[in-house]
Amino acid sequence: MSPSTPSPSVDPDGPATETVPRMTAIWRGWAALGEAVAPLSNGTGRPLARTVKLLLDPLVIRPVQNPHLAGFALTPDAADELVARIADADDTLIATVQWFLVLKSARRALRITDGNPQEKYFQRCFELARTLGAPDNASSEQMAMDAVLEIAQAGGESLMARIREIVQNPAEADQLHGELVSAWHSRRRPEETRADAETLTVEVLNTCGTDATPDVDGLVDARAGSAAASTLDDPDAARMLGLTVLELPAMPELGATASKRALPRPFDRSVFERLFAVLSGSSAADVDLDADEVLADEILRTAQPWELADEQSRVVMLLGAEASRALEPVDLLRPTTAHRLLRGRWEREAYVRRVRRLPADTSGVPAAIRDDVHAVRESYLRRLWVRLHGRELRGVQTPGGELWDTLDGSLRSVVMDQRHRLKLAIGRSAEGAA
Repeated sequence: MSPSTPSPSVDPDGPATETVPRMTAIWRGWAALGEAVAPLSNGTGRPLARTVKLLLDPLVIRPVQNPHLAGFALTPDAADELVARIADADDTLIATVQWFLVLKSARRALRITDGNPQEKYFQRCFELARTLGAPDNASSEQMAMDAVLEIAQAGGESLMARIREIVQNPAEADQLHGELVSAWHSRRRPEETRADAETLTVEVLNTCGTDATPDVDGLVDARAGSAAASTLDDPDAARMLGLTVLELPAMPELGATASKRALPRPFDRSVFERLFAVLSGSSAADVDLDADEVLADEILRTAQPWELADEQSRVVMLLGAEASRALEPVDLLRPTTAHRLLRGRWEREAYVRRVRRLPADTSGVPAAIRDDVHAVRESYLRRLWVRLHGRELRGVQTPGGELWDTLDGSLRSVVMDQRHRLKLAIGRSAEGAA
């Protein structure tokens, strides 16, 4: 049966009816628009996934308002209606393509590189096409510049652009490097904490996940987080926690480039990479931050305990490092409530149980995921550090009432990521066997 051939659908209370795959109807309507929409199409001429997600579904087909056009299969009449809706929007869609090309040109001229242009501009281009029609040479370029700048400012790219401009300026980069060297030369000596810090840590972890609010103020006042960070200067200590690949944490580079697909471990990231990970695609509130101040603060942060600026954040890292011992397959002498809850969440995962209990060649879990399972504590602490670092940059604290959500949420994030990669790996394996 070819993709365009209606398939039978059997109603147990009536005769068989024919249906048309919804995507087939979309492809048919899109193909009728011709080469004019090629920039929003893939190599086979079908609409890009983002074209369907951001343009056709929400703005043309509108399945929420037209539920008979939703679902995986449509009746022949509904399929014809869907094709007709795309045909009726042909002028607007073709003008949308033209506006998109103009906005992309403006983006290049403004040297904006953060974010995906399809995600950021498709719907704005549709709005421009619907209200103004196709772009004209007289005014379209300036309107495109204005639109791109507005979207960039709403997404925080203007801040990252200013930071990039500073670190790429040789004179300013030399000055910042000097500040970085000075900050690391002046690193504080390891701090001592109160004698009752260990008892306070146990009390806080026993309160996690209960109706009571953990009282972290005592640990903050005792500077227990800073004191705990003193062990990170022992050989291999930070590497064992997954925060660096080095034997000892080293002064980071200033840096001038970054890619979210290839970010190093937290302590190995350049100053620029640390800022890029948080601020690229950030909220409008971040646009009001001063780029020079952000860079100066980040340089100082890299030389602080746990490479975090706030004692509250350091305390959360201390608590996470202790609670995450439960993720390792060893018996704990005196597990707290937080230990038990984290271990329970982790061990509920079927793939985790298979990796731990079965030989590698019979577990059915790909090698990369097995390695991640065995190194879950390191992944957990990296995820926790990234969250706390991001909150500091945005000026958001982690009070006691949000402590457990932060600790538990970091593990939940690791699990969801592993599940997703496991699903992809199994899918690729099934395709290869087919």
